[in-house]
Amino acid sequence: MNYIGISCGFHDAALSVVDDFGNILFAGHSERYSLIKNDPKLSSQLVTNALQYINDEYSLHFYENPYMKVLRQIRTGEKIVWQNLLDRNLIGSNNYNLLKRKSLEKYNHHLSHAAAGFQTSSFNDATVVIVDAIGEFDTITIWNATYDSNGYAQYKKLYSNLYPNSLGLFYSAMTQKVGLKPMDEEYILMGMSAYGKPLYVEQILNEFVFDIDDCKFKENLHVGNLDNFLANADFMDIANSSQIVLELLLKKILEKAQKIGKSSNLVYGGGVALNCLANRLLGNYFDKIWIMPNPGDAGSSLGAACLGFGKKVNFKNAFLGYDIAGEYPVSLLTTSLINDKIVGVASGKAEFGPRALGNRSLLADPRGPDIKDRVNEIKRRQKFRPFAPVILEEMANQYFNFDRGWQNSPYMQTIATCKYPEQFPAICHVDGTSRVQTVSQDNTGIRKLLENWYEKTGCPMLLNTSLNVRGEPMVNTRDDADRFQSAYNIKVYS
Repeated sequence: MNYIGISCGFHDAALSVVDDFGNILFAGHSERYSLIKNDPKLSSQLVTNALQYINDEYSLHFYENPYMKVLRQIRTGEKIVWQNLLDRNLIGSNNYNLLKRKSLEKYNHHLSHAAAGFQTSSFNDATVVIVDAIGEFDTITIWNATYDSNGYAQYKKLYSNLYPNSLGLFYSAMTQKVGLKPMDEEYILMGMSAYGKPLYVEQILNEFVFDIDDCKFKENLHVGNLDNFLANADFMDIANSSQIVLELLLKKILEKAQKIGKSSNLVYGGGVALNCLANRLLGNYFDKIWIMPNPGDAGSSLGAACLGFGKKVNFKNAFLGYDIAGEYPVSLLTTSLINDKIVGVASGKAEFGPRALGNRSLLADPRGPDIKDRVNEIKRRQKFRPFAPVILEEMANQYFNFDRGWQNSPYMQTIATCKYPEQFPAICHVDGTSRVQTVSQDNTGIRKLLENWYEKTGCPMLLNTSLNVRGEPMVNTRDDADRFQSAYNIKVYS
């Protein structure tokens, strides 16, 4: 038996496959196939790709309960699409046929988030914290997670905060307030915050927050219009103030989880877990931390498959998607980096998650004073946007100061302060921090490249950003890589 997990219908549809031994055979995003950024629809090309890994013995598992979602929509007066209660409409008629017209087993939205985190972690017990925009009704949940004597995951919900009280919706509303796309460009708001001042923290709290300790809001920010709020304020100051408010509320959630949870191991998930600036705080409350590399709704496709399987899965790394076969081009990449300073790579299995980790990456020498501007120009991004370093794990502490609880950061999930910003201007944000990716001795292609680069240059890190331009999905296939290479005049090796 194989277990196919599906998330779709809201944003960033995805599909994952787990076999009966707990191996993750495949996990991919619809947007990489349809070329529609954050595509909410399940791509038939994605389904076809996934089915190549299994036989006809499989069951289907859906990441949320559409009936409970409709109930919330009825209660709150939202628009309801009644036909989406039918499986064939949820996943698309063509996909329904491709998947042998099998019915979907449906789970609670936050439970799928919890399973995606806990069952991919190394922990045998954990306190699980999920913070997102909205599930069916839940916006924040805290769980105890353990395994029983037969190895099956057990989840006990300890706390729930309900819609419309949502930390995720608050941050999305502020994203829209500064002219960015909500449910997509929250990470840009996070980056903007370093340029602003906390001038509006009290004003935001007074306007929107009813109860700081229990994360209760005065109004429904899902439908609220904020055009008249802080109408003449600088966007950078709004970003800074919004980030501080998010962190104030997150601290209260973590304090509650620390108090009521039974484990000192933290599994953190939901879309808010992608805020790597806030994630620096987690180690103040828990001894060990795990955030799976795709903690948002797309990652819940894997969570649904994990719930179907029931036990701990064999999570090795995030390279789970479309496969460009062949040996990782270490020598070609190193030579190109030395000569041209910037190069693309599209090799092996694509990353599952929003961040490129070395298989679909635009790489650059982090030491050049003009590199950051050159890469931002290639990617059509705002010039204030920072870039991340990827570094040999054993050397990371020589170059970066990590916050408590973060011994490594293999999936760019926290920030650290660079000790030598003048030497590595391309990967340092204006506040001196970097969103670090550490690479262990795991024999992956990016590890071999870093080793070769270090041997040739004495530099243990590279600038690493996703192989795409703003508003477009990450490169998936070799054809995608060829289009990128032609359009932006950057060599992409496979």
